[in-house]
Amino acid sequence: MRLYPPKPKIGLRATAPNEVWHVDATIIKLLDGTKAYLHAVIDNYSRRILAWTVAEKLNPMNTCYVLRQAAACLNGSDTKVYMDSGVENLNKDVDKLLESGTLERIIAQIDVTFSNSLIESWWRSLKHQWLFINHLDNVATLRKLVEFYVAEHNQTMPHSAFDGQTPDEMYFRRGEAVPDELAKRREEARRNRVEQNRNAACSACPRGRAAATQDAAA
Repeated sequence: MRLYPPKPKIGLRATAPNEVWHVDATIIKLLDGTKAYLHAVIDNYSRRILAWTVAEKLNPMNTCYVLRQAAACLNGSDTKVYMDSGVENLNKDVDKLLESGTLERIIAQIDVTFSNSLIESWWRSLKHQWLFINHLDNVATLRKLVEFYVAEHNQTMPHSAFDGQTPDEMYFRRGEAVPDELAKRREEARRNRVEQNRNAACSACPRGRAAATQDAAA
């Protein structure tokens, strides 16, 4: 009997901005052998990076910093924050920050069966599509590279999950017309391509030879 691999599961999906966030940290090794630590918060609904920081040490206060930066845009709504059980997330400083009640901590794969894979996927894109093709000589260079990529990710890069809308357009709800506009342009491009192919003359085909003969006679 032939066995098929299980189909991939659809992960956690929010229905509105600031409903669910993911916070995580990752390590980047620099050319001199030292390490830098990236912390970031991503919005589940829009995939928008809400806050980030680059540090030379794994400091628990960095998790507090990015959460405070992200929470500055909230208007009293309760937000679930998914995080792993690392020491940067489970400590007294983060506990104190969460006492306000605006943010609710959810430990991935402990409190729920979902993982924190959404932000981990973004880490892979950041590293392999941008950071690792650049010269990571020091923390200052790394910080500039991350700043550039975050801006491009949020403002410029269309996301396939949103029919071409960018994370900013999804987060701020200003890209509703983008899918229809892109569909219209795709249809126009298809028609133009078909028309150009039909009108193209090729010397290897009878129609092309006839056209070439007419041109020569003229």
